[in-house]
Parts: sequence; C-alpha cells; structure tokens
Amino acid sequence: MLKISSWLRWVSLTVIALFLTIACAQQPSTKTTTESSSLPAAASQELVSAAYNWVGYSGHFVAVKKGFFEQAGLKIKEQFFQTSSESITAMLAGKVDIAWMTSGDAIQIATKDPSLKIVYLVDYSNGADGILGRGIATPKDAKGKNIARENVLFEKLLLQAYLKQAGLTEADLKVKDMEAGAAATAFGSKQVDMAVTYEPFLTKSAKLGGGNIVFSTKDTNLIADVVVVRNKLIQTRQKDLLAYFKAVDKAVKLVKAGDSEALKISGDKMGVKTEEVKEQLTGVKLFDLEANKSIAFNKSDSKSLISNLELTAKAAETFKVVTQPIKVESLYDDSIVKGS
Repeated sequence: MLKISSWLRWVSLTVIALFLTIACAQQPSTKTTTESSSLPAAASQELVSAAYNWVGYSGHFVAVKKGFFEQAGLKIKEQFFQTSSESITAMLAGKVDIAWMTSGDAIQIATKDPSLKIVYLVDYSNGADGILGRGIATPKDAKGKNIARENVLFEKLLLQAYLKQAGLTEADLKVKDMEAGAAATAFGSKQVDMAVTYEPFLTKSAKLGGGNIVFSTKDTNLIADVVVVRNKLIQTRQKDLLAYFKAVDKAVKLVKAGDSEALKISGDKMGVKTEEVKEQLTGVKLFDLEANKSIAFNKSDSKSLISNLELTAKAAETFKVVTQPIKVESLYDDSIVKGS
C-alpha cells in the first residue's frame, strides 16, 4: 500500500497533467489564414477629427465617407462645423484631436495653447476666398462702405491686402462682424456693400447681390489651410497620424483626379451639386502627402508654407492677435510628413 503522502502526490500530479492536457486542447490555432492576414490591425483609440464647410477639405470628407480611416486601422469620429470659429472653440476646449483650419486660425489658437502644432499643409486658396463688392471698381471705392467679415485672422489678412492697394485700413470702412456664410447672405440680400467670404458662398452671393468678386486669393499664397494637432499626440501616436495622412492622401488623389463619387461626397457634405464642387476646386491648390514631404516645410521652396506663416504671423502682430512676436519655427512640426 502506498503511503498517504505518496498517494497525495500521485493524485496532484494526475490532476495537473489532466489540466494541462485540457488547456492545450483549448489554445487557439497560431496559424494565420490568408483572409485574416489581409485585415488591418486592431483600431487604435478613437481620434476626433474636425473640419468645416470648405471645398479644400474634400479630402477629409471623402476619407471619412469611403472608410479609408477604418481601412488603415483607425477609429475616427468626424466633427463637421459650419464655421471656422466653431472649430477654433472646439480645439481650444480639448474636444477635438485633429483640426483642419486656416494657418491664420492655427496661429491664433497657438498663442493660447502653444502645444498646438501645424503638421500638414492641406491647400492654398487660389481664388476660392475673396471679397464681394457692389459698385466697387477700385480699392479706393471701398472707403466708407459697409462690409461684413468674420473676426478671424485670415479674413482680416485678406481684407488688409486689398485695402493696402489704396492706402486704406479697416478703420476706413464700417465693419460688421459676421461669420462667412452670414456675411455672404447679407451681401446677397443687399444689406451690406461688401463682404469677405469663401466658397461655397462666394460665387453664388456675388450673383445674388448684383455685385462682383472684387478681390480674391487667385495666384497668391495669402491663405493656407493646414492640419493642427497637439504635441502630445505627435509624441505618443506618430504611427497613427501617419496612417491618418496616408488615408487622406488616397482621398485627395481621388478628388484631384475628378473622381465622380468623391466629388459627390464632397458636394453632399457642403450642400452643393457635384458640378459646383468641380468649379470651386479650380480655386484651390490641393497638396498631397508627397507635396507635403517635398514642398510644404521646405524653406528654400518659394511655394512652401513657411512664407505664408511669416506673412500671417506679421499680420497677427498688426491686428494685435498676439502680444509679442511669433517664432514661426515654433508653429509647426514636420516629423509626420517626413516620416512618410
């Protein structure tokens, strides 16, 4: 007869052996099928990405609608605003992780939160931002007129460039502070003599108000659109940000190629017809990922974003948006696009 201690040891070993046999049998197969290996990596923690009603942001609208972010393994929650002011407010409140906005807006919010960095050049306005006027033949005719414009830096910069030709400033006009859509409506209904606005409002309101586009961003780099994120996101989720811009790049290429589905998606988002999107895109120079890598942050290239930032930063000082000079180098981080 076995001793009690030996018997207990034998029973214990038997139980352990039985447990291991069952456990091994329940282990999932380590083999990867062709189907599973083709799927994207598990989606990362959700990122809130915001854009507003501007044709230059078509890459954002298309990437969301066609699921390019999900295909890249990202969880993106879209926020769509009607005005740039709403986007600024949401970004400063920490409700947005990734924001599409003008470089002027980016400078404006960076003075309040220095951790915000420009990481991508979306576009240059090339005629899609402008000033509407009725009975305005030259900049001198603007003196004393009623003008509606939004109290944001990029619109002030555009108006300044126009008035400067006649030696005028905003002080020479009667300014009404209205967001771009409302300003266009006010002009269209002849409540004001002039308005600063952008597409999809610009062309329509010029006709409705019996006036013309008296000045625009055509053949300039006065207004740039960029993507802004916080420095913490750059440091902790660089791979996700690169995946994000690769997804955007796919969408931008479709838009630039005139893909009918992409143009319809953009039109539906902005509330205009596909043909109108085509027309509005002629007033925008879109940048893809390759152009961001080679041009956007290249100081030696005349088409780079740097010269725009220098001009806009100076305007921020003139309009007292900032209390001290801005170091342009502190406004951007090119590590994401250069890592592509």
